[in-house]
Amino acid sequence: MGGLESLGIDLPRLVAQLITFLILFGILFALAYKPLMKMIDERSAKVKESVEAAEKAKELASKTEEEYQKRLLEAGKEGQKLIEQAARTAEEMRKRAQEEARKEADALLLRAQQEIARERDKALIKLREEFSDLAIKAAEKIIEQSLDKEAHREIIEKVLEEAGFSRG
Repeated sequence: MGGLESLGIDLPRLVAQLITFLILFGILFALAYKPLMKMIDERSAKVKESVEAAEKAKELASKTEEEYQKRLLEAGKEGQKLIEQAARTAEEMRKRAQEEARKEADALLLRAQQEIARERDKALIKLREEFSDLAIKAAEKIIEQSLDKEAHREIIEKVLEEAGFSRG
């Protein structure tokens, strides 16, 4: 083996270093590599779980977004229905108010017509009375004597009725 020695390699020393390396490798494998691999596997499992949880959360968020959009659309439709219903109600209220105003105006007109008729009747009665009084006074002056007012009033009433100026 003169060739290895000529290269500067000492065989017993090489064997001792090789044994020391293998022992050190065994110790490191047992003490460091296995726990390190176990820790890496655990970390990998946690990362995998986190990725799966993130995927589930993403799916849930997507479903929630779809449900939100669906409810938002339904709320929009319901809001539109409420607006239409409010418009119909407002139109009905406007029509009712117009009808009530028309009825009130008709009632006011009727009361005004009745009041006018009463005032006209009062004026006619007063006019008749004044005309009767004037006619009696004129007749008194013509005859130069005082006549019974009630008798003359009856005569005048009769003449007025014949002339078409009847009471009522």
